[in-house]
Amino acid sequence: MTQFTDLGLAKPILKALADKGYTQPTPIQAQAIPVVMKGRDLLGIAQTGTGKTAAFALPILHRLAEDRRPAPRRGFRCLVLSPTRELATQIADNFKAYAAHLGLSVATIFGGVKYGPQMRALAAGVDVVVATPGRLMDHLGEKSATLGGVEIFVLDEADQMLDLGFVVPIRKIASQLPKDRQNLFFSATMPSEIGKLAGELLKDPASVSITPQATTVERIDQSLIYIEAQRKRPLLAELLSDRSVERSIVFTRTKRGADRVAKYLTAAGIEAASIHGDKTQGQRERALAAFKAGEVKALVATDIAARGIDVNDISHVFNYELPNVPEAYVHRIGRTARKGKDGVAISFCSDDERSLLKDIEKATRQKIPSFDRRNDKALAAAAAVADKLAPAEKYVDPRKADPRNNVPSELRRKRNRNGAQGKGGQGGGQRDGQGGGEGRQAQGQGRNGGGRNGGRGGQGQGGQGRGGQQAQGGAKQGGDFRGPKRGGGVQTVETRWSPID
Repeated sequence: MTQFTDLGLAKPILKALADKGYTQPTPIQAQAIPVVMKGRDLLGIAQTGTGKTAAFALPILHRLAEDRRPAPRRGFRCLVLSPTRELATQIADNFKAYAAHLGLSVATIFGGVKYGPQMRALAAGVDVVVATPGRLMDHLGEKSATLGGVEIFVLDEADQMLDLGFVVPIRKIASQLPKDRQNLFFSATMPSEIGKLAGELLKDPASVSITPQATTVERIDQSLIYIEAQRKRPLLAELLSDRSVERSIVFTRTKRGADRVAKYLTAAGIEAASIHGDKTQGQRERALAAFKAGEVKALVATDIAARGIDVNDISHVFNYELPNVPEAYVHRIGRTARKGKDGVAISFCSDDERSLLKDIEKATRQKIPSFDRRNDKALAAAAAVADKLAPAEKYVDPRKADPRNNVPSELRRKRNRNGAQGKGGQGGGQRDGQGGGEGRQAQGQGRNGGGRNGGRGGQGQGGQGRGGQQAQGGAKQGGDFRGPKRGGGVQTVETRWSPID
């Protein structure tokens, strides 16, 4: 059987692996590491939890250690793009652990935190940067980061990048990379759009495929429960009360739904916390820390967290609502049965979700064993109490829902809220008033005055006020960079779509 010592990795890397107790590579590691060490481009198709982070991290560190050279100022030698903050942090932590005896530097670039520390980390150059696309584009726009020194480019979880609408930013980033570079492309599934993107980025790649597309881990005991939508919460509380449920993740379709489910579980005496894109970075980190420490029995999450949560010993995964995208089912239940252990995945299905279930079973090529808990009188009584503890969310037909509704607010299209065509009139980005007048007394009358608040104070000529600071030279926020000012003047930035995660 193959050992890490058989792969030709540098001794400091082998020492770091031994410190962590790793001796045998997983199948994707055994196949991918020799290819990457040879400098070839790679297309890797592997389920979550198969060890693909080490499959690219180990040979990258080996290459950087063998050819030591300083990273360019504000630049980096290796760039890893990740769809979410949690996943970026997880990847960076792995790089740091494997590079413990190499003296290489690793930094993360993602939204939800201040720009200053990231700028200072990049100033002198970094060996490895793990970034989310939106925040990286902001640094590129502010010239606090450059891509001219990138030797290795890694695109991880490419299919989730597609789900979150990151394809355009990825293409923009790739267009600024040096042509002479090594490209590593990893995805759990290979939809046509991802195949097209891989064709654009990769040059004569080697392919490594560990599992067929959209298959599920065999060690996961899957089941399905038919239940009325309004009775899902009491059913979930009943299942979580079982002693066999040690640590679980509950997946909802929406952020508001995640908060309501967590609130209900807490009221029912079950330790629960929610995590989704609208939470601040601090809230997300505290929720994950409590979950990892065992202080929280159930972590209620949206799909954005499906591949960004790396917590060991998750015994159960509950699909409170079925995902809109069939492949997301695989990523969700892949949070359990990791590192050779067994796991349980239980999904709830209401009548309006039958079409989603059909798509999931078609994509995974299996029939999920089912049970019927409809018309359960005990659950009906508990549902009445549930509505008082946490009011039910307004129903949205899942067949008509956009899967990208689950994207955090800071990832959505950033329009110039107060731009020339926006609500603030034509002051080039004023919030209130026209031509620099004070918002509450701008020209005009009523709500149809010269600005967003043009007529609230009646009629009159406003002096220089809140809105007047930006009447000339375009909107201060014409783009969407929210970092520190640079230079003495106001910089006009092209309005563009920018996911700031």
